[in-house]
Order: sequence, then C-alpha cells, then structure tokens
Amino acid sequence: MSANSMPNSVEEATPVERLHQAGLSAPSDTVLSVRDLNVRFNTENGTVHAVRGVDFDLRAGKTLGIVGESGSGKSVTSMAIMGLLPETAQITGSVRLHGNELLGLSDKAMCKYRGSDIAMVFQDPLSSLTPVYTVGTQIIEALTVHNPKVSKKAKEARAVELLGMVGIPSPAARLKSFPHEFSGGMRQRVMIAIAIANNPRVLIADEPTTALDVTIQAQVLEILHTAQEETGAAVVMITHDLGVVAGMADDIMVMYAGKPVETGSVDDIYYNPRMPYTMGLLGAVPRVDVSQKTSLVPINGTPPNLLNAPMGCSFAPRCPLVTDECLTAEPPLEIVDDGDGHRAACIRSNKLGAGVDVHEIFKAPPVPESRFDLIERTERKKVLELKDVKKHFPLLKGALLKKRIGTVKAVDGLTFDIREGECFSIVGESGCGKTTTLLEIMEFNKDGDGEVVISGISNKEDSTGKARTAMRKELQMVFQDPTGALDPRFTVYEVLAEPLENLGTPKAEIRTRIMELMRLVGLQPDHVNRFPNQFSGGQRQRVGIARALAVNPKLVVLDEPVSALDVSVQAGVINLLDKLRAELGLSYLMVAHDLSVVRHISNRVAVMYLGKIVEIGDVDSVFDNPRHPYTRALLSAIPVPDPEVERTRERIILQGDLPTPLDAPKGCNFSSRCPIFAALPEAKRKKCLEVEPVLESAGADQEFACFYPDGELDSEMIVVHDVETSSTN
Repeated sequence: MSANSMPNSVEEATPVERLHQAGLSAPSDTVLSVRDLNVRFNTENGTVHAVRGVDFDLRAGKTLGIVGESGSGKSVTSMAIMGLLPETAQITGSVRLHGNELLGLSDKAMCKYRGSDIAMVFQDPLSSLTPVYTVGTQIIEALTVHNPKVSKKAKEARAVELLGMVGIPSPAARLKSFPHEFSGGMRQRVMIAIAIANNPRVLIADEPTTALDVTIQAQVLEILHTAQEETGAAVVMITHDLGVVAGMADDIMVMYAGKPVETGSVDDIYYNPRMPYTMGLLGAVPRVDVSQKTSLVPINGTPPNLLNAPMGCSFAPRCPLVTDECLTAEPPLEIVDDGDGHRAACIRSNKLGAGVDVHEIFKAPPVPESRFDLIERTERKKVLELKDVKKHFPLLKGALLKKRIGTVKAVDGLTFDIREGECFSIVGESGCGKTTTLLEIMEFNKDGDGEVVISGISNKEDSTGKARTAMRKELQMVFQDPTGALDPRFTVYEVLAEPLENLGTPKAEIRTRIMELMRLVGLQPDHVNRFPNQFSGGQRQRVGIARALAVNPKLVVLDEPVSALDVSVQAGVINLLDKLRAELGLSYLMVAHDLSVVRHISNRVAVMYLGKIVEIGDVDSVFDNPRHPYTRALLSAIPVPDPEVERTRERIILQGDLPTPLDAPKGCNFSSRCPIFAALPEAKRKKCLEVEPVLESAGADQEFACFYPDGELDSEMIVVHDVETSSTN
C-alpha cells in the first residue's frame, strides 16, 4: 500500500496512517502536518533521543515559531522534515506535505519536493552557498532541477527577478558575482532567493538572522515577510530570539529536551505562559524599549542528557516549582483551562498565567547597587580616557606592496572617557571600528595616533617597562568566544593561576585567590581541576570572567561577552556582571551588537559609524530620545519580545550595506544610507554631502553629529506590520 492511499478501516491502517485517523487529523487548510515525530541517533555512549513526539500543523500563509535553548531539538526537527539527516538517524512518526507522506522516502524521491514544495533557509549562508559557482548559476540550478523544459533565457530572467525581489542592487550584473563578493546580509538574501525560486508551499528558516547585524537582520526579516506574501508560503521560523518570533509568528511551539512543552498562539505564549520554562525564557530577555531596570530571570542548571529518557518532567531539575509529583511521570501536552488550542506540559499549568510574577518564582536577584551610583559622574576618577585616537591602515599594491593606493580609516578620531563604577558600551554594525578601538586600547602603543590614558598612565609615556606592567594590572579582557579564549590543555586552576604567576604572586596566595574567584563567579571551587571542555558554554564564560578578575583590575573590557550564549545562560552572565560591578566597584568597556543587552547593563553608550562616534551619552537619553538617524535605525531594528509592540512599531529599513572605510562618503559619512537625507530637498542635501557634521550637545549628557536630526524620514524606508494572530493548530 502506498503512503498516500487511505485504508477502509483502522485495522487495515499502517501505524503512520493511524496517527491521522485517531483524532489527530489536520485542518483542511493544512500544508504541512507532523505527527509524533521522533529522532534518535546512535552514539558511542548510547542512543540519543533528540526529538520526542513533535506534533504540529502548519497552515497556508501562516508562520509557526519554534523556540528553545540549544539542544532542544529545533534544528533536528527541521532537518528531519526536509529529509536531510544522515541515514544512521532513526526517524519515526509522520510528516505529510499536502497529504503526501515524506518520511521513508528515498533521497531521490525527496528531491521532487525539496526546493519545489518545501524549501529551507539555513543559518550560515557562507557554507550553504558553493564558493566556486556564481550566484546566478546556483539560482538557475534550483530552477532547472524542477523546471527542466524552461528556456535558459527565461531562467536567467527569473533569477534577475528573484535577486531584485530580495533587494540585491543591480541584480542583472550581480548574477555573475561569486558568494565571497557579497556581504553576510546579501548572501543570506541570495539564500532566500534560491529558497523561494520555485514558489514553495512551505519555507523553513533555521536561525536565518543569528550571525547578522541588527540592521541587516531587519532587512532579512522584511525580505522573508515579503517572500511569504509573494509566494503565500507557510513558514517555520526556528530561532532563539523571542523578539524575532514576536513580530513574525502566528503560533509558537516551545521545545525543551527534544519535546514540545507549550504551544499556542503568539499572544497565548507571550501574555499568558503556562509552563515555567516558557516563563523563564521570557523573563531572561532584556528589552530595548524598557528603561526601568530589573534583574533578568536566570534559569539555573543545564538541559538534560537525552541518552536516558527522563523519569519525570524533563524540566524538573531546573524548575523552581518542582514537587515530588513532577518526578513520577513526564506530563503530557494538554489544553490549559483558557482553552482555544493553548497547550502546556505542566501539572501546575492552570495555576500559572498572566498574573504570576516570574521574578518571584525564579527568585531573580535584586538589582545590585554600586557605591559609585550615589556619586556624581563628574566627581569620579577617570579609569580610561581616549584623546583623538586614530587607526589608519595603508592600502598597498604592486609586487612588493610598496605603492599606496588608499587609506582605510578604521578608527578616526575617538575621544571619550570612562569613570569609576561605570559601564560604557560601544555599538554599531560590523566594520564600524568597535573591535579596532578595543585593540588600540589593549595594545597601549606609544607610537599610535592619539593618546590612551589608563588609570592615569598614558601610552605616550615609557610603555615598555613598569608603566606597561602597571597598566596590564588595571585592564583585563573577557573575550567573545570562551572556548577559543581558554587553553584546552590547561585545567581551570592553571588558567586562573597564569595571570597571578606573571605578577609574581606567592603560590600559597594563588590557591586562596583561585578558590575565592571560583566562588565569586558562581562556580564550584572543587571543579578547579577540570578542563574547559568539561564545562558548559555559560560556565566557560564565567571562567573567562574569573581570569579577567584575577589581578583585581579597575577596568574590564567585554568583547561581545554574551553573544554566543543561549538567552537563559546569557541572563545569568549579565546578572553576574552587574553584581561584580556593584560589589567590586569595577568599570566596564563593552562592545556589543545587541542593544537590548547594552541598555540593560550600560550607563553610557557611544554609537559608531565608519570609525567615528555619531552619538554619545547617557544610555537612557540616547535610547529614549535618539537624535542621529543611524541611532534611530539601530534601535528600530531590535526586535522586542512583545507581539503588540511589534505589530505597531515603526521599523526603519536602511538601504544597502555599510560602505567600506576606504571609500567613505565625503561630508556626512552616513548620507548614502540616511533615511532623512533621502527625504531632504536638494538644497539641504548639498550641506550633508560637502560638510562633515561634528558632535553637538543635545542635553546634559548627550551629543550627536547630524545637521537635520528633526527632519522627516523617507516613508519608503519605514515598515509597519499588522500581524493577525490566530489560534494554535
């Protein structure tokens, strides 16, 4: 019997077909129906049950958001649906596309559906695109596979149309470009163009914006929205960013330990969560639109090892509401008391909801207060000062690289200071000069352009002897990737002992200090003999913070300290950084692309664009009343984990990508992408093109560099989506 034929009785039905007969039939407008999907992998340690009983129905034109921590089974679910898992994976259940069963099909049979009826946008476009073929060749290939009789000319025309649809400038010319000639955001647009080439009925987007800047993320999300409108496709959006799904999804499925633990409409999940895990995820997210600071909700512990089936609720070891009853059996996903398709897998779901204080349930710590908070900023000592710092790189050519053809102005005249007990953040897109600024500070080179002063020690003094040693003690760094920053051959004890040994600290004092550091960052002191790979990502970042604090610095440089972490782990690290700043009187210099994190932890912020600061000041002043159009665009691009806000807020979609510092526009370097400049009359544009604006005051602690901050925005760059919510499937 074929997978598509239906038997006359339940007794004659196969196990797969019984799933669709036993009260689990999909609604009539369902495009994709998944029933009891299970995925197991055989490993050296045993069988990992990565996906456990996933059920959902996806309807035409609707978006399902799948959220959860790393390892929850989100991506494995999508790969199982697409038939992209290795042959060794054990997959059971049912996946039906327009009534046609996909599970059990050969790879050749699946090719009939992949790219035609169901398509996927992957997380990393660079590795997903073939580097030796042009972009046009790869788009045309996707068209040729499913439309072999269409003429070459028609396929080229369709490829040009697709590139234009996803916002690639000069699409006809760019057909001949290779993937490496595109920026990250443009490569992701190409991936979307390939995915929608054959007007698929289902589009799966697996973390499509994770590696992108916030402005590029906004562009890609807008393109996905446009692609859905153009094709009428049903979309599965897989992400860890609860702000992204708040603005795009109609329904949400929260996954934990390979299993759905809560499903419902987007409003159900955000405004009336009934599962402690969902409540914890929402409470762990900092918000860019809220100035009243509260501690983030930490979800302690780590997800379970799926080598062994959970004896009770899989979330019980981390749940603050756990009881003995939770340990007896894993609760099923059942409709909660408000009905209407909202389901939760928790025995206490009917006692939770909108009126429950998640901070109280998870015992979130109070907001720490530093002794410096009571002292006026101008009365505190400077721990770091930059005076007209520049970093220009010569661009050379010729056989011996002796001919100079230009200059890349990576950092171009930065001036700012950081005071005691203060967190100062630098934000901006990739390529704006943030990391180069940090490197200039850390290098402390006396031959560099401009002056760097750290705790009264200037780089213009003798920086080769005692001054450099003293500076190093005052300034330490926490890196973005804790795995790459910690030597895998060293135990944690050796990692923490190294900076102390370099300062000549006696061995007896070193051991005492290491035990103190482990407790300070919330790690078990008896774990010092473990290697870094024996810790989770969040724990490794805590080891990195402990290493930075080992020599009692006054200033800690944080280079994207939480960008590689899950939102639940991120909350714990942010709370720790807040606590250490208050207790130890530390100052932070942080570089980050997530403005929600910046607002939560920072006192002051500087916005950089092409090597220059375009706005600087108190974080609340800048975020609540941004004066520079670039700052306004950055803030509008940050998704907010609130569906109602996301439906009505204006989003400024910047046109194009960041220009190269080698070919920066004359006058205002933001003019080529500025939404105000685009709407200005010709007479005013001339000033922007010829004169470079300087920072001017906008209040007590806010400066900006723009001639027309109150100008009207170009309406073509403003997008507002009114997302119609629907009940869960």
